[in-house]
Amino acid sequence: MSANEIIQQAIDLTPQERYLVIESLVQSLNEPDKNIESLWIEESQKRLQEYNEGTLKTVSFEEVFGK
Repeated sequence: MSANEIIQQAIDLTPQERYLVIESLVQSLNEPDKNIESLWIEESQKRLQEYNEGTLKTVSFEEVFGK
């Protein structure tokens, strides 16, 4: 079935059914990439460990946003 056929069938749905289709499609686009998520978890754990050890260069709130 082609995308155009799917779209035409979706147009024939009730508003509530179209909403469910749209919401499901949007949610499928918002799923995080498992590989990227894993890399960010590793990086955040590394940064936390470095912070706790005092080896991470930090910047104060005032330096970032001014006084």
